[in-house]
Amino acid sequence: MAITKEDMLQQAQASVTPITGDEAEQWLQQGVVVLDVREAAEFDMGHLPTAVNVPRGVLEFRVGAHPALTDPQQPILLYCKNGGRSTLAAHTLKQMGFDKVRMLVGGFDGWQGDVHQVEIDPGQYQ
Repeated sequence: MAITKEDMLQQAQASVTPITGDEAEQWLQQGVVVLDVREAAEFDMGHLPTAVNVPRGVLEFRVGAHPALTDPQQPILLYCKNGGRSTLAAHTLKQMGFDKVRMLVGGFDGWQGDVHQVEIDPGQYQ
């Protein structure tokens, strides 16, 4: 029997450590890698401070090659729009040896809703 996306998310959630917006603020102050797994167009519309964009669809191919994904001991904060893609991405990174991975609860939508700092590419609206 084939598994559903809900099955996949449930399996991933069991291995993922969630982090709240306030906890994420503390992590940001410690200089962790912030990984935005949304698509480039979503990232360009706004993102967490210091975030780098590695879309979920290419994550596995960037491990070891992207500067943010070369050290499996580096703490990583992951987020997407609302938590689905980042849950799967965090699970994948854990399977690939990254143990200090946290997933932002509520994703970017939750971050914006709590009025945390957002960066926008200055060329986006010119």
